[in-house]
Amino acid sequence: MVEHVICYRAPTTVANVDAIADWLRARIDADVAVRDRFLEVHRTDDLAERFAEARVTSPYDRGTGNTMLGTIRYEERALEHPEREGGVLYDGVQIQRAFNAALPAAERGLETLHVPMLDRAIGTWGDHDGRWHKRVTVLGQPGLVSVPGLYEAPAKPEAYYKEKQRHALLSGETPPREVLENQVEGDFLVEDDPRTTDALCGYVLAAYHYLETGEAFCDREGCRLFDAHYHEDLIDAQLREPAFCSEHARLYAE
Repeated sequence: MVEHVICYRAPTTVANVDAIADWLRARIDADVAVRDRFLEVHRTDDLAERFAEARVTSPYDRGTGNTMLGTIRYEERALEHPEREGGVLYDGVQIQRAFNAALPAAERGLETLHVPMLDRAIGTWGDHDGRWHKRVTVLGQPGLVSVPGLYEAPAKPEAYYKEKQRHALLSGETPPREVLENQVEGDFLVEDDPRTTDALCGYVLAAYHYLETGEAFCDREGCRLFDAHYHEDLIDAQLREPAFCSEHARLYAE
């Protein structure tokens, strides 16, 4: 049984982890605490190398890792200056193992769930189609939640990609959010979206639910515990009422 949940801040993102912890506290029977960035609180000497080993080098190559000196130096700088990190995809399972090893032995048991909010993109390998897929979360201990994954992992409307490409061809730059929202029909989340905090609550709850019950996700669309693959489904699940399906409402309705 999970007795303690420790959420870790992601200071380079707009995610308000204290607000997420408050939301969680009102719904679960466990103590919920907030700590600063996981990579500061649980820094180990080999973390830069572990990140380098977990780098995805090709969308269609199961193998990972680039441990050349320059890459490890990059990861060392990213640990010290996280605002400079970006554009790299990491194997979420390898990162999870590295983080688990960094936890103090007294806090590694399943009665204490750690939920690091990450400012990095994480993915898992799909055996069914032979490619990497970005993820919002990798469940387990710790339960990883990627803030960039919230924007990048679910598929956006097709018109979004076409408009983004058209704008880039004309200007050489990524169009600002306002342009895309005005030009593209449909609702979706983009980087630094003000709805980020609300949308992440369900993913943090999913990390708790997995350790508490062994159930990974809910298969009912519209439930906070649904693992959405499209932005419109994510918004329906995380930002619209009702918050839960009837089964999970019995467990987690406020």
